[in-house]
Amino acid sequence: MTTLSLAPKALYQEVAESLRQRIFNRELEPGSWIDEVSIAQNYGISRTPLREALKVLAAEGLVTMKIRRGAYVTEVSDKDLHDVYHLLALLESDAAAVVAQNASVEQLNNLKRIHLELNQCYQQTPINTERFFQLNEQFHLALLKIADNKWRDQLVADLRKVMKLNRHHSLLKAGRLEQSLKEHEALMVALIDKAPESARAAMQTHFMNGLQAAT
Repeated sequence: MTTLSLAPKALYQEVAESLRQRIFNRELEPGSWIDEVSIAQNYGISRTPLREALKVLAAEGLVTMKIRRGAYVTEVSDKDLHDVYHLLALLESDAAAVVAQNASVEQLNNLKRIHLELNQCYQQTPINTERFFQLNEQFHLALLKIADNKWRDQLVADLRKVMKLNRHHSLLKAGRLEQSLKEHEALMVALIDKAPESARAAMQTHFMNGLQAAT
């Protein structure tokens, strides 16, 4: 019997993840040109794996390839944001309805725990905004996991990558953190009450208000 050995993670995937995080952390700003020669030298790699990594990021919408000009970090227009938030509202509100109908007590308790951590983070002075962002995303991903639809999860993951290009602008808007917490609270009430349509509406409101803060 032939023994198969799994190859380690491809170099271009590691490069793609590094660049992805640099984009999310604003080390590479939206609209900025990606200097392939400089980055390849800094990483100690050839331009081949770098270009493969850029193709991955382009497929995710994080990088825009321009003919004869190279790669740029994607700039998200108001229309882009509207389209992304619209789709996320549809997908995640549907997931919220499923969770309200099917979630176990243990699963709801996990969502409660994350929501409590969000509240505790907000009460800190000064607020650790990066921690708040992480917990907020954790809450949404936990809800999606409970809803258990891998195809929806894949779509949401891609859309959230694009949304992150503008994420800091929305949640840092004056009053948005508090408003976001209140929206999560309304969602939790609907989930605990096992009210699918109320949960759906609460999630749609959450994204609608998020879009207003982001534009």
